[in-house]
Amino acid sequence: MMMGSEELEARERLALWEHRSEPLAPLTERQADSVLEMKAAAEELPVPAELPIEDLCGLTSRSLTVPLFAAVPQSTEGILLQGFTTLGMEDDRIETAQQFFSWFAQLQTQMDQDEGAEYREMREYLSGFQEQCNCILNDVNIALQHLESLQKQFLFVSTKTGTLHEACEQLLKEQSELVDLAENIQHKLSYFNDLENINTKLNSPTLSVNSEGFIPMLAKLDDCISYISSHPNFKDYPVYMAKFKQCLTKAMHLMKTYTVNTMQNLTNQLIKRQDSSNSPNSDNAFTLFYVKFRAAAPKVRTLIEQIEQRSAKMPEYQQLLGEIHHCYLEQRENLLSPSITTTITDLTSQNNRDHCALVRSGCAFMVHVCQDEYQLYNEFFTKPTLKLDELLEKLCLSLYDVLRPLIIHVVHLETLSELCGILKNEMLEDHVQNNAFFWSWLLVNEMHSELKVEHLGAFDAVVKQMLEDVQERLVYRTHIYIQTDILGYKPAPGDLAYPDKLEMMEQIAQSLKDEQKLNAAEASFSDVHLEDPDSNNLIKSGSSESLNLRPQNTISPADLHGMWYPTVRRTLVCLSKLYRCIDRAVFQGLSQETLSACVQSLLGASDAISKNKTQVDGQLFLIKHLLILREQIAPFHTEFTIKEISLDLKRTRDAAFKILHPRTVPGFFRLNSTNAILEFLLQGTPEIKEHYIDSKKDVDRHLKASCEQFIQQQSKIFVEQLEDFMSKVNALQTMASQGGPKYSLSEQPWAQPVKINDLLSSTYKIIKNKLPLTLRSMSLYLANKDTEFILFKPVRNNIQQVFQKIHMLLKEEFSSEDLQIIACPSMEQVNLLLSLSK
Repeated sequence: MMMGSEELEARERLALWEHRSEPLAPLTERQADSVLEMKAAAEELPVPAELPIEDLCGLTSRSLTVPLFAAVPQSTEGILLQGFTTLGMEDDRIETAQQFFSWFAQLQTQMDQDEGAEYREMREYLSGFQEQCNCILNDVNIALQHLESLQKQFLFVSTKTGTLHEACEQLLKEQSELVDLAENIQHKLSYFNDLENINTKLNSPTLSVNSEGFIPMLAKLDDCISYISSHPNFKDYPVYMAKFKQCLTKAMHLMKTYTVNTMQNLTNQLIKRQDSSNSPNSDNAFTLFYVKFRAAAPKVRTLIEQIEQRSAKMPEYQQLLGEIHHCYLEQRENLLSPSITTTITDLTSQNNRDHCALVRSGCAFMVHVCQDEYQLYNEFFTKPTLKLDELLEKLCLSLYDVLRPLIIHVVHLETLSELCGILKNEMLEDHVQNNAFFWSWLLVNEMHSELKVEHLGAFDAVVKQMLEDVQERLVYRTHIYIQTDILGYKPAPGDLAYPDKLEMMEQIAQSLKDEQKLNAAEASFSDVHLEDPDSNNLIKSGSSESLNLRPQNTISPADLHGMWYPTVRRTLVCLSKLYRCIDRAVFQGLSQETLSACVQSLLGASDAISKNKTQVDGQLFLIKHLLILREQIAPFHTEFTIKEISLDLKRTRDAAFKILHPRTVPGFFRLNSTNAILEFLLQGTPEIKEHYIDSKKDVDRHLKASCEQFIQQQSKIFVEQLEDFMSKVNALQTMASQGGPKYSLSEQPWAQPVKINDLLSSTYKIIKNKLPLTLRSMSLYLANKDTEFILFKPVRNNIQQVFQKIHMLLKEEFSSEDLQIIACPSMEQVNLLLSLSK
């Protein structure tokens, strides 16, 4: 019982090891798996192979009673037999349960001893290793103690060494600072110490600006001045600055004296040589002016370059450079002015009557002078100056002063326009612009970007001023020309001899054609050519290109330039001259005035021709010349429109009338909303209006009006009687429609079939007789089938419409017998008669 309770208690305690809520010895998953594997192996433990089955059977038969082992399994029986053998109890007999439990306890103890033997041996083996490890650990602790002692000693030595090293570095740093301080002091003192050396050199009588040491001494002087100027906090700054400035003044005086003396001596030599030769305008005069100066340029160029390099940094050098520029330009002016004046005078005397040649030769001469002066200036200097342009402009003004009095007295438009072309095209475009491009390309290639100047800028300014004077004179003379030669033109009898002159020229041309001398005829009647404003090609005035006419094998007399009315020729020539000479805005105003004057002159000439000949001649004359004007001004790609500003006084006038109106007298002094004085002050201000005048549209308007007048007149000539007849019929129809008495056209005395027959016969004869004359006149004046067809087509349509109305009226109002008496021409007959116009 005791054994059972202990075992039960042991099992309960073992159960607490793996209690679910509070385990005493929780197993991991791997440990739990191992226990399960051991349990499974124990349950299936086989009988040991070394245990003989005979011993087990003998033991069973001898020692155990049958009832005790009868219920023991076979495997358990084998274990029990093995246990007896192991304990040496094979011969003992177990008769009671107590003997069995004793035997079982001995067997369990023996088994425990057998199972723990290997573990005990391993523990003893590991204990030996543990003792060795403890010894080694003891030795390591002793070594660490020694190392700690060595580390403390090392730290002590290292600290002492670092302190010594820092002390050495501090000493070296202090030494370097002292050396730098000494060098800095020496460097600063060097600028002050150089003062004595520089002063000594400048006061030396043997010093020359061309010597090798002058430029380095000048550079050192500049460095000293620059350094002292940047340290105004030095103790003796004012004293030393004044002394260095004195040295600089001496150096610049030497350079200025040498440069100025060189230029003045050279100028005096040339003037003396020129005076001795007594030929200021000799061929080699200008050559000497430039050759001598170019030869002397290297002597002073080095000094001038040094001055130019320092001029941007120090005002003293800038002032010195300006004085040298002044001296150089003064010497050049003294040399060139008399010679240029003499040359221009000679050119004026040689070309006294040819203003164009004078302007061309004088401007070409000044171009060469400007170019040579710029080239010579670049031999001495590397930086430009505006003073050179002032000198060249002064020299060019000498040419302007000579040419201007001649220009303002020129009266011919051709001369003025040619002068404009010379100044604008040859001088400004060819010389100024092309030369400017060449010089910019040259300077870029030479890598002298600082020399990029307009070397003909002065000449350009003078030429532009001269061009403005010529243009102003041209505009003024054009106004006079328009008033006198276009608007005030008094036509000669030959100018109005239309169509006689056209017929005469046509006969001459036909006779020459018959004689197969068309080439000679074209040479005899050469056309005057007008320049196309947009190209260099020439437009023949009477060609199909100029008038937009159909090309023909021969030139019609009406298209010959000599057959044009003089004002038309003068207008077109005047416009062609002005187009390239003046600004577009000015040209628009002049063109409008010129075309308006030309149209007025054509209207007057048309009226005169109508009085002298026929109205058809006057109309066709006007139509032809308006066509010429419209086509000839088309190549001028500009607007013929001007803006005019006028003052509209209508509101002022109305307000003033209200003041003087009797209705306003009683309330004259009442200040209310209808007071006339207030209305005059507030609403009576004049109004400024702007309106545009387009001369090209004015030409088209007159052309349209003249064509409509021609169409209306011709229609009236051919069918006037029929239109009067239709007017009477329309009057009767109107009266009847307004409630008047009913009528019968055949009962009217003026509408009898016989009279209608006479009326139609007379109209048919008029058309038949006068139509060829009209078509002949149109062919003679217009000289173009297309234009003739377009102009006569409305006349033909009007005639056809009148006959169609007559046909409809006759069919409605007259019987077939009356229609036979009337004998109205059919529409086929009328169309056949009118087909002559096609």
